[in-house]
Amino acid sequence: MPRPSAPASSASKPSASRERGAPPARLVLLVATRKGAWLFHGDARRKTWTADGPHFLGHNISHLQLDPRDGRTLLAAAKTGHLGPTIFRSTDLGRRWKEAERPPAFAQPAAGGLPARSVDHSFWLTPGHASERGTWYVGTSPQGLFRSEDGGASWAPLASVNDDPRFREWMGSAQDGTPDGPKLHSVIVDPRDPMHLLFAMSGGGVHESRDGGRSWATLIKGLEVVEGFDPAVVTFHDPHCVRLCPSRPDRLYQQNHCGIYRLDRPGDTWERIGRKMPKRVGDIGFPMVVHPHDADTAWVFPMDGTSVWPRTSPDGCPAAYVTRNGGRTWQRQDQGLPASQAWWTVKRQAMTVDAQANPALYLGTTSGELWIGHDEGARWSNIARHLPEIYAVEAAEVA
Repeated sequence: MPRPSAPASSASKPSASRERGAPPARLVLLVATRKGAWLFHGDARRKTWTADGPHFLGHNISHLQLDPRDGRTLLAAAKTGHLGPTIFRSTDLGRRWKEAERPPAFAQPAAGGLPARSVDHSFWLTPGHASERGTWYVGTSPQGLFRSEDGGASWAPLASVNDDPRFREWMGSAQDGTPDGPKLHSVIVDPRDPMHLLFAMSGGGVHESRDGGRSWATLIKGLEVVEGFDPAVVTFHDPHCVRLCPSRPDRLYQQNHCGIYRLDRPGDTWERIGRKMPKRVGDIGFPMVVHPHDADTAWVFPMDGTSVWPRTSPDGCPAAYVTRNGGRTWQRQDQGLPASQAWWTVKRQAMTVDAQANPALYLGTTSGELWIGHDEGARWSNIARHLPEIYAVEAAEVA
C-alpha cells in the first residue's frame, strides 16, 4: 500500500562503523543452502570465523537476510518437502525462530479469470526502506511479488504484478525459466525513495515502479535475448541479477543470460559492458556484485556459457572478474582459488561484498565451499568446506 515519500537520504555516506577512528563492525555471513542455513561470525580482521549452525537442517533455504534497520532481525525463506514453502523470523540473531503467521500465497482468482497458481518457494528477500520499519518484500517461484508490513509475520500479494494479465503473459508457464523454476528476484528499494522499486524476472524482464508498486514500466531497452527470439517481447528477456550502486543509486548493473550490462539514469538504455571480457571466458554468469563506495567497481563470476550450458566454471578454472572503470576493462581475480579441476560455479545470490572501508568479497559454491576475497577480491582463502550446495550468501553488520 503506497505511502508518502520519505526525505532523500545520503546514499554515499558510510555508516558510523566505518567512520575514521570508529571500531570495526561486527560482521556475520548469512549462508543459505540446500540443506539448511549457517551464520559465520567474523573477527575484526576477518581472519577467523565462528560457525553457528545448521539452522533448519534439511530445509531448502533460498535466502537469509538480516534487517539493517535494527541489526538483529533475521528472515529465512524456507521450504521442506512435507511442509511446503514458508518464511521464518528471528529477532535475536537466530537463537529462536518463529514461522510466519501468513506466508506468501497467491490470491485466489475470480471465476473465469487467470489460472490459479501456488507458491513453490520464496526466493529473494529484501528489507524495505530505512524509513519503513517492518516492511519487507519477497520474490517467489513461480514469479510473484509480496510485501509484509509487520516484520515478516504476514505477507500480502501485490496484485499489480501477480494478477496483471501482461505480467502473467511475460512470466510464461511454470515450466519455463531456470531448472528449479522461474524466479522473481533482484527486488530493489531505492535508498532515497521508498516509492521507487525495481525487480527482475527469470524470465520476464526488468520492471520499475515510481509509485510504491501501484504501476510498473518495463526496463529492457538495449538488452539482448537468445538468438532467434524477438527482443521486443518481454517474455524472452532473462535477467539473472540486477544491482543498484549504493554510492550512486542512479547506476544499475546487470548480469543477464545474454551478457553484462550497465544503466545510468536518467537514461533508459542498457549498455552491454561484458563484451570487454576475455573472449575465451565470455560474459555469461549469474551473480553481480557492486562496490559499496565506488560505483565504477563491480564484480562478476562467469560460468561456462556454451550451447549446452553445463553451469560450471570455464575449463574448471574458477575466477572472479572485476572492473574498476564501469565496464571498459576487466581483470581476472583467481589468487588462492583452485587452478584446475574445480567444476563448481556460483548462483545468483551466492556472491556478495561487505561494506567496510577496504571491502572483502564472499562467495559460496555449488560444491558447498565458502570463500573470502581479501582486498576487494585480490586474495582468496577458504572459510568453510563440505557444506551443502550454497544458494545464497549475504554479509551483514550486527548490532
